[in-house]
Amino acid sequence: MLFILSIIIAIGAFAIWRGAQKKVREQRNVAFDNTRRIASAVMVFFLLLALIEFFTIIPAGHVGVVDFFGTVSDNTLKAGINAVNPMARVVKMSVQTQEIKETMDVPSKEGLTVQVEMSALFHLNPDKAADVYKTVAGGNYVEIILVPQFRAVTRGVTAGYEARALYTSEREMLTQLIQKDLATKIEARGITVESTPLRRVGLPPDLTRAIEEKLRADQESQRMQFVLMKERQEADRKRIEAQGISDFQKIITLSISEQLLHWKGIETTEKLAASPNAKIVVIGGGKTGLPLIFDTK
Repeated sequence: MLFILSIIIAIGAFAIWRGAQKKVREQRNVAFDNTRRIASAVMVFFLLLALIEFFTIIPAGHVGVVDFFGTVSDNTLKAGINAVNPMARVVKMSVQTQEIKETMDVPSKEGLTVQVEMSALFHLNPDKAADVYKTVAGGNYVEIILVPQFRAVTRGVTAGYEARALYTSEREMLTQLIQKDLATKIEARGITVESTPLRRVGLPPDLTRAIEEKLRADQESQRMQFVLMKERQEADRKRIEAQGISDFQKIITLSISEQLLHWKGIETTEKLAASPNAKIVVIGGGKTGLPLIFDTK
């Protein structure tokens, strides 16, 4: 519209300039000369303004959708300076990452109602921007498509899990499932889901205490299982040690005979008799007949 208005004003200014130019030539009138100059300046200004309408600037992180009297081009304009039809309207749409936060009362598998606060990080697919503009009223895809589907998917996923899943390590798996289901429903409409983090879980006080008590009981049970396993391992170690000692004693018992002990006694007697220490040797002492040796000191 600005282009058409600028052209109309420029044409009017040109007509005034031309009339004033003719009067100046015929009458040499100074007043008409001033009118001619003013008309000339107005004409140049609005011609430049009309020329600017042939270009548009798309900010970084945006794309431009060209709407020419209801006909929308499938080719979107990229960020930067773009040449356009001055009669067309350019709608600038953000493709940057955006966030919505939702606080919802969602059902659990056991029929409880849990309050959760979740976020959805998303961005508009640049290649689908024209389709979104054409198919979504006013291009407001966040309120019309994303928010309702986000709420529905979240409630549908949590209904298949117990409330404790929102409170334990299973929450990460749950958020990934919400992201996957949400992406399945809306990516075809031109909206890319990046993540759906679970920000806060508000459980009923009684349920919170019950879950905490169950978690403590599970941890205590795991601790006792560890203690029992350790005691069993210690018992096995002692049993193996005792078996080893028993086996050793059996081997020694079987390998030692009276003749061997007698022979070892003779060897020991020879060594003691050969030593330089003063001693008394009694021959034929004891049941074995081995010498008895007494140290004189």
